Order: sequence, then C-alpha cells, then structure tokens
Amino acid sequence: MNDIAPPERRFPDLKADHAIPPDLKAAGWKPVPARDYPAMIGPFLARRAGEGWEYAFQPEQRHLNIGGVVHGGMLMSFVDDVLGMTVWEAAGRKPVTTVQLNNHFIAPGKLGELIIGRGEVLRATRSVVFIRGMLTQGDKVLTHADGVWKILGSA
Repeated sequence: MNDIAPPERRFPDLKADHAIPPDLKAAGWKPVPARDYPAMIGPFLARRAGEGWEYAFQPEQRHLNIGGVVHGGMLMSFVDDVLGMTVWEAAGRKPVTTVQLNNHFIAPGKLGELIIGRGEVLRATRSVVFIRGMLTQGDKVLTHADGVWKILGSA
C-alpha cells in the first residue's frame, strides 16, 4: 500500500493538518494523520523506505526533559507508534494493540534534529506479531525496542 495511514473508517475526522518544512517534503516525508495522544505529542511524518515505511519527528522544546535532551517517555511513545504502524501494515491494516514493549536507551536525542524510526516484523501469526525496531538521529542510534502486538478481533 502506497498511502500513509489513511483515516480509518471509525475515525472519519482524522486529518493531517500540519505543514512540513520544504526540505523534509523534498526528501519524501508526508504527514501522518493523527488525533488524541499521537496528535498531542506529534506531528509525525512518514515515507516509503524500500518495501516498508520509516517514520520521523522533529524534537521541539516541549519534547525535552529537564536535562535538555529528548525525554525518554517521548522516545518510548514514538517507538510504540512506529512499531504499531509497522504491525498495522503487516496485519493488513487491521486494528492492533501493544501487548509488550521493551525499550533500551542507547544515546540521548537532541533538540531540532530529525529522529527517524524503523520497524521490522520478526514473525506474524494470525493473532500476534513480533517486532523490533530502532530510533536514530543522524548516524546515532537512540533506542532499540522489541515487542509483541495483538491483532484485535483475532482468536
């Protein structure tokens, strides 16, 4: 599928209404439609990367902790969305939910520098998906994560 997380039928009012800086737009980034918690902590971006997708956000002051680096909770929230969107695609865009998420902090994220997330499905069954991924900023790995997602409505 070539479009980016289109509005789901159950959320017809879902819109991506934030502007993308010209340099990011030229690099192929598009807004990810969001509402509720993802809209509050985003905006998030997405673009095709080979057969899959990669996701990104540009850290703002509101994403920083008292030490001046991107808050660990923000990184965990973003990697949860990155892996969730990857599982959602792998599950044929069926609703999914996080069952388990393990996160390893490796390096701090900096203000204003694009953070990119990628996920890789390790195994998918009819009811659960095992996945891993990472967040990077430039050539630096910020976090590595792995987890299990449930495909909702499955046995």
